Amino acid sequence: MPIIANTKNFSSAYNFIFIENELLLKKGEHRAVLSKEDLPDRFIIAKCLEGQAASDWYEEPPLSYSAMMLEKDCPIPSGCEAIPLRQFFWESKTKEEQQKGLPSYLGTLAARAHGFLRLRETYLYCPKCGTRLAVDPIYTAKTCPSCGRLDFPRIEPAVIVLVKKGNKILLAKSKTSHSSNFYGCIAGFIEHGESAEQCVEREVLEETGIKIKNIKYVGSQAWPFPDQLMLAFTADYASGEIVKQEEEIEDVAWFDKNNLPQIPKPGSVAYNLITGSFK
Repeated sequence: MPIIANTKNFSSAYNFIFIENELLLKKGEHRAVLSKEDLPDRFIIAKCLEGQAASDWYEEPPLSYSAMMLEKDCPIPSGCEAIPLRQFFWESKTKEEQQKGLPSYLGTLAARAHGFLRLRETYLYCPKCGTRLAVDPIYTAKTCPSCGRLDFPRIEPAVIVLVKKGNKILLAKSKTSHSSNFYGCIAGFIEHGESAEQCVEREVLEETGIKIKNIKYVGSQAWPFPDQLMLAFTADYASGEIVKQEEEIEDVAWFDKNNLPQIPKPGSVAYNLITGSFK
């Protein structure tokens, strides 16, 4: 689907404005389930453009949404407030979607918008000849005006797994995560040549020393920080004692389901796994 870059005439039904990993909403009392009425309107978009606060913006007419990234240190525009994008993922879901670990349509669009903005920010030059890339007029892609190479958006598949042992679950605190106070599930990127299930088995063994069995796929979620697709699994303990991977893991332990440490917030894949939302 084509993208209109740096348009001046916004006519989409859904308008997403971001500052880093936060999403702007209209200030005021919001609905129980966030909807398009809570998103900024064209007047707020116009203010951002007039004030030269936006670093990039585009519109994707076939899906009727626009996306805008404001400068990093930009003050929040008048009449707006900002919430973390993962919070929007959660609060734009119906109760049924929350209970089943399903994404909302609005959350899916927001993930697409944020992911594409990050891609446009970092993916500027042709990896083959070095020429500056242009937006393709037909596909959701960038094209090289010199060699003709066509590059589609990058998506990095990653796995995340909840390992169970009776009434206990295996949780780890990462050294590299921005949320270092939280205990979450074991996760990692799929490597070339391996299946998602093989990646699950390898990551758990590498990071914790534990061998697992009964690996089951339970769901997925786009995670545009910047470009991941998270594939969620559960597994059962098979054997082994915990030996943490010192380079990446600060702490890892078995926790009783009724006495958990601080876990990731709603809106994340880990929260869905730990709370049993994937059904």
